[in-house]
Amino acid sequence: MSTAAEAEIAIKQPEQVGRGVVKRKPVFVKVGDLKPGTNGHTLAVKVLSATTVLDKKSRYTSSYTSRPGAAHTRISECLIGDETGTVLFTARNDQVDLMKPETTVIIRNAKIDMFKGSMRLAVDKWGRIEVTEPASFTVKEDNNLSLIEYELVNVEE
Repeated sequence: MSTAAEAEIAIKQPEQVGRGVVKRKPVFVKVGDLKPGTNGHTLAVKVLSATTVLDKKSRYTSSYTSRPGAAHTRISECLIGDETGTVLFTARNDQVDLMKPETTVIIRNAKIDMFKGSMRLAVDKWGRIEVTEPASFTVKEDNNLSLIEYELVNVEE
């Protein structure tokens, strides 16, 4: 086989990494494109504000707790956004330290949770949050997707 044909095959087939898992490039979505019940989102956003909702120390603070970090539960609601809109993000435990106002973060594998009929963005154990260099965009604050209230409707067929 010629080198040109090998190069063409290499372009068409992504490189196998690890145990046969094909890693694909992340597709960044905008906040304005988020819909209820979706997941797997990758976003680059600015943190506008962070409000602590729960800061609870467990009464079982022995060294024999069942999971690491079980002695302290922290939840914070953060208003995040990009040039298309804003949404509330629920940060838990170690994520709270990363979500400081005026920082720019990349959120990977995020999902939309519904809370009292409105959308909240969250990252579970399969997702990731990375602090990155400050972004150049200005946040569109008048399009808050978490203020839109959704109602579950049963459709009869």
